[in-house]
Amino acid sequence: MATDRMSSPVSTPPRVLLADDQPDVLEALRLLLGQEGFETSSVTTPDAVLGALDGGRYDVLLMDLNYTRDTTSGREGLDLLSRIQQRHKSLPVVVMTGWGSVEVAVEAMRVGVRDVVQKPWDNARLVATLAREAEEGRLRRRVDRDLEEAQAIQHRLLPESFPAVEGWRLEGAWHPASGSSVGGDFFDAIGFGRHHAGVAVADVVGKGLPAALLMSNLQAAVRAFASKDTPPRTLCAQVNRLLCPNMGAGRFISFFYGLLDAAHGRFTYCNAGHVAPILLGADGCVTRLTEGGVVLGVFCDWTYEEAQIAVAPGDRLVLFTDGITEAGPEAGREFGDARLLEVLQEARALDAPAVKTRVLDAVHAFAGDAPHDDMTLIVIAADPR
Repeated sequence: MATDRMSSPVSTPPRVLLADDQPDVLEALRLLLGQEGFETSSVTTPDAVLGALDGGRYDVLLMDLNYTRDTTSGREGLDLLSRIQQRHKSLPVVVMTGWGSVEVAVEAMRVGVRDVVQKPWDNARLVATLAREAEEGRLRRRVDRDLEEAQAIQHRLLPESFPAVEGWRLEGAWHPASGSSVGGDFFDAIGFGRHHAGVAVADVVGKGLPAALLMSNLQAAVRAFASKDTPPRTLCAQVNRLLCPNMGAGRFISFFYGLLDAAHGRFTYCNAGHVAPILLGADGCVTRLTEGGVVLGVFCDWTYEEAQIAVAPGDRLVLFTDGITEAGPEAGREFGDARLLEVLQEARALDAPAVKTRVLDAVHAFAGDAPHDDMTLIVIAADPR
C-alpha cells in the first residue's frame, strides 16, 4: 500500500533500528521505510539490539516483543526494554506484536515504550508513528545535551575549594534534587586576605535550567559587588537592583550573605528571606540569623538591614537551604529544624568536615538517597588553638 511522504522531514534521514527474529518481517519493514526516506538497520536478537544501540546512534527503535517462537508471553522483550531504559533512556521505542495482549502492552508502556503497533501493521500509521517519534527523539537528545552542558557550567560555578581563613575552617556540600541535572541552589565563598571571607547561600525558586540560569546570574552579581569593605546590606541591595528587572513573573531568590572578620571575631550578615542560618556556640547556645529583608527580585528598591554577631573559638556557623530541613521519605514527613538542631548539638565538638558529614548522613538516613529538592550546606567552624 502506498503511503504519503513525511510532511515534516528532518534535516537528515531518520535512523531506525529494526529488531525482529523473522527475516521476512525485517525485509518488509526495510522496503517500506526505505521508500519513505528512513535509514534502517536490522538485528534479530535482544543482545544484538543492545550491541547496535551501544555502537551507533538511532532516532527510534522499532522492536518485536516476542523473540522465543514457542511462547507468546513477551517476557523476553519486556526484559530487553528494561535494559534499554537503563542504558538509552532518551531513545524512543515503538514495539510491535503479532498477538493481542492488553496486559503486555500496558506493561510495555510502563517501562517507557512510546507506542504499540499490532501485526499486521497499517503502513501509513506505522510511518507516521516512526516519523513523529524520530523527531521527538532528536528534540529530547538536544534538550539532554543542553542540560548536560548546563550541569557542567553549574558545577564549574560552584567553588571547588573554600578560602583559607586563619583560625577557621569552611566546608560545603551541594546535592541536586533527584531527577534534575541542574538546580537552583547556590553557594559561594570569597576570600579577602588571611582574615576575611564573604559567604553566600541562596535558593532560586524552581528547578531545572531556568533556575540554573538565574543562579549563574546571581553568582556573577555577587562576585562583582563583594569585597572586604562592602557591607552585606549594601551587597544585597545592589544584587537585588541588578537582578530584579529581569527576574520574570513568579521568580524570586532567597539569599543570605555574611562577611567573616576572623581578626576581630565577628560575622556581619544580611538575610534576604532565606532560611535562617544557625550559630551554635561552644556552650550549646543557639542563635538564628534572621536580620535582613525580603527575598531578591520582588521589590527592586528595597532597603536591607544587617546585623553583627560575635564568633569565638568552638563556635559552629551552619548555613543551608530548605532542601535540608524539608527532606523526607514522603509527603508530610520532613527532617525538620528540630532534628537538624539535635544533630548539630551532638556534633558541636567536631570540626567542620565532620559536622558536614554528620548532618548529611542524618538527612540521608531519614529521607533516603534521592532528595526531592536541592540540598546545600555550609559549615564554618572556629577551632580553639
